[in-house]
Amino acid sequence: MLLPPVIFLAFAGVAYMGLKRENASELPSALIGKEAPSLAGTVALRDDPAPTDAELRAPGVKLVNFWASWCAPCRAEHPILKEIGASGTPVIGVNYKDQPANARGFLAELGDPFAHIGADPSGRVALDWGIYGVPETFVVDGSGRILLRYPGPLTEESFRSEIRPLLEK
Repeated sequence: MLLPPVIFLAFAGVAYMGLKRENASELPSALIGKEAPSLAGTVALRDDPAPTDAELRAPGVKLVNFWASWCAPCRAEHPILKEIGASGTPVIGVNYKDQPANARGFLAELGDPFAHIGADPSGRVALDWGIYGVPETFVVDGSGRILLRYPGPLTEESFRSEIRPLLEK
């Protein structure tokens, strides 16, 4: 008889704490400040080799972007990724659960901003990174630690307010 009210109060307490977070719509990531998961499960999508963990630990800040050709928001954020790549910041692309021909067609049509790119046909690499859906972008420092996880498509505003400050540090 006492169990239902206790369960309800526990649920209400958890929900209340979630609503009182600084940004209630932000998806938390347990990876912030930790070493980035491996990219070793990716396969080559272009003529060059798939990205390796050495690229994650290369000097300087870089982005890791999970995307797919079938993803409309990925198409919307693509011009921003091209600007970031052209500015000299390495962008590592991970093509998520996509057909290789479709992914290559997407890049041929919109341009290829990626310094390194690999495909994750099974979604296993994305699972290790804690991906909820595409697009998702991570900012990784020169030691391979994740500084930021940005779910959803990058916009000029999100780049200016959240990502650029990390690139300039």
